[in-house]
Amino acid sequence: MNQFTAIFIVPAAAVLLDIFLGDPAKFPHPVRIIGKGLDLYESCARRLGVNLRWAGWAAVLIFAGAAWFTVSALARIAYLGPLLAVYFAYAGLALGCLMREAGKVASLLDSGNIPGARQALSMLVSRETAELDESAIRRTLAETVSENLNDGFTAPLFYLALFGPGGLWAYKAVSTMDSMWGYRTDRFRDLGQGGALTDDLLAWIPARITAGLLLFTGRGLGLDAVMAKSRFRADAVKMESPNAGWPMAAAAWLLQGQMGGPTVYFGKVKEKPVLGPEGRPWTRQMLRTLFELTRKTGIRTALVLIPVLGLARLLLFS
Repeated sequence: MNQFTAIFIVPAAAVLLDIFLGDPAKFPHPVRIIGKGLDLYESCARRLGVNLRWAGWAAVLIFAGAAWFTVSALARIAYLGPLLAVYFAYAGLALGCLMREAGKVASLLDSGNIPGARQALSMLVSRETAELDESAIRRTLAETVSENLNDGFTAPLFYLALFGPGGLWAYKAVSTMDSMWGYRTDRFRDLGQGGALTDDLLAWIPARITAGLLLFTGRGLGLDAVMAKSRFRADAVKMESPNAGWPMAAAAWLLQGQMGGPTVYFGKVKEKPVLGPEGRPWTRQMLRTLFELTRKTGIRTALVLIPVLGLARLLLFS
């Protein structure tokens, strides 16, 4: 595989496959392999009685390193390598899947099927959805779409464009660790510290790129990007996560809908910071506009990151 193909064609092909195909429902996915490995690692660490905080930090190095080495080695296989590189790059992006699943929730809501919408939403979020009313479902859907534009697309694309499929899957290993262990509960407080802090570090730049491109795209859709730009930063820093609030607050102010408020996790109510104009519920039309904003921002993100970071990669690593 020549350098131009590796740096520019592979990421571009991955983005197109992700947008138009999403993740096939029954096709085996590398994240599941990482998840099973993390479950086994946790079980062994607890049985051996090792220090869980140190075990968590060791897991970051082990799983990120193994992912990078394995994917990079597969991408170098003669003849088959380019196809594997495209597959792993495509499998690491999740914009198409996010929009498809979010669209299902919205369609169920629009048809009046609240129980079905709750169930479909539970596949996208870690919070409890069984008691959510229509307004809370719309708010939750807006939150997860805006946050996961960064977590599921911008951040992995950033590392794909800069380091190739191996770098993307090193990031995905850390992100998967954070999604499985990154809870401040008795079970995960120590084990998940390494993954959570590393994920915060790796997603720091992409989250701010996502917010900036949301504002830029929103202006083209006729949204009040000037006002949103003046307000969203103050809300973004309210969140516990140093990154999640950036795309969420940008979207909340662009669409003029509230995010945050009482949220149930593991049977306990958590008061999340309010982002956007307080007391403004999400409507059907606001969600439709958010979906359009998210898709167009994803496309613009690819048009910016692939050439810019591709050139940086040529200069830095050639």
